[in-house]
Amino acid sequence: MPGLYIGLMSGTSLDGVDGVLAQLGEAPFSAQVIARGSLDMPPALRQELLALNAPTDNEIHRAALAANALVRLYAQLVERLLHTAQVPAAQVRAIGAHGQTVRHQPGAFDGVGYTVQLNQGALLAELTGIDVVADFRSRDVAAGGQGAPLVPPFHQTVFGDAQQGRAVLNIGGISNITFLPAQTDQPTGSGLLGFDCGPGNALMDAWCEQHTGARFDDQGQWAAQGQVHAGLLAALLDEAFFTQTPPKSTGRDLFNRAWLDGKLALFAPLAPVDVQATLTELSAQSCAQSLHWAPGPCLRWLVCGGGARNLFLMQRLQQMLPAVELSTTQVLGIGPQDVEALAFAWLAQQALRAQPASLPSVTGARGARILGAIYRA
Repeated sequence: MPGLYIGLMSGTSLDGVDGVLAQLGEAPFSAQVIARGSLDMPPALRQELLALNAPTDNEIHRAALAANALVRLYAQLVERLLHTAQVPAAQVRAIGAHGQTVRHQPGAFDGVGYTVQLNQGALLAELTGIDVVADFRSRDVAAGGQGAPLVPPFHQTVFGDAQQGRAVLNIGGISNITFLPAQTDQPTGSGLLGFDCGPGNALMDAWCEQHTGARFDDQGQWAAQGQVHAGLLAALLDEAFFTQTPPKSTGRDLFNRAWLDGKLALFAPLAPVDVQATLTELSAQSCAQSLHWAPGPCLRWLVCGGGARNLFLMQRLQQMLPAVELSTTQVLGIGPQDVEALAFAWLAQQALRAQPASLPSVTGARGARILGAIYRA
C-alpha cells in the first residue's frame, strides 16, 4: 500500500516526540520525507512517565491519564505535520505510533512476560481522523521474543547494501544496533542481527539535568571536561546484560537512577563532571563492544538518534573503533532524528499490508509476525 504515512516516536530519553510525514513506496521500497517535526515533552508529563517506570501509587489510573496526555501531544504533532505539508488528513493512509515504554519484561515471571507502552490508539484515531497502528511489541513477546528492537528489518530495507557490511547504531535513551552483512550471494535479511547495547542517553541526561539543570549534555561538552573514573566504569560494566548473548533487550527497568545510585554508593563522592565523563564512556563502550557479536564484517557504522549529536560521544566511539567508518545516517539522505519515526511509518505500512515486520534472528521469537493493532478512523 504505497502512499502517505506518519510515524511518531517518543523514546526512552523522554525529551519529546519526533514525527515525520513520508511518502512510502513498495516493490522496490522507497521513502521520501515530506515534513518533519518535534514537540518537547511537557515537564509534568515527563515526570509522570518517569515515575511510571517504577512501582508507584494508583498506577492504573495514572497510566491511563498519562497515555491520554501523550496522545494529545501526538495529535498536536500530526496537525503540525499536515499543516507544514499542506496535506489533508484524508490523504494519509495511517499513523504508526509507538507509545511510551514504561515496563519491558519479555520472558520474565511466567515464561511470556510483558511489555507496556502507554498509548491510546483509539483516542489518536478519534483526534486525527486517520487510521492508527499501535502496540507493535506485544505480538513478538507473545511468540517468545524480546519485542525489541523493532527497527532492524527497517534498517535492512533502507540501509542494507549488496557489497558492503554495515551497522546502524541508534543512540536513544537506550542504544540498539543492527548488523547488516553484505547482501551478495545471500537472501535479503540473511545473517541480520540486532539487539540492545545498553544505556545510551538515559543515564547521561538524568545526571546532567540533576547537576546542571540542562536536560542533556549539549554535544558532550560537560563530559569532555571530566575524567573517567576507572573504578566506577568497571562497576558499571559489571552487569550481566553486557555479556549476555543476543537476542537481548533492556530499558529503564534495569538502567535507571536507582541502578546508578547503587553503583555510586561503592565509592567516595565523586565530582559530578567525572561521573558524567564515566557515563559517556559507559555508553560508548557498551556500543563499541557490540562488535563482538557481528555476524560478519561491518566496517561502516551509521549512527542515528539523539546521541548522534553528542560530538564527544561520537569521538570516543571512533577512537574505540579505529577500523570503522563512522558517520550519521545523514550521509545516506535520512536525518539521524528521522530514522525511528520513519521506521514506525514503515511498520504501519507493513501492518496494513498484513506483512511480517519482525525477524526471529533479532528478537528470538518462534517466527516472523505481523506487528501492530489497527484502530480505524
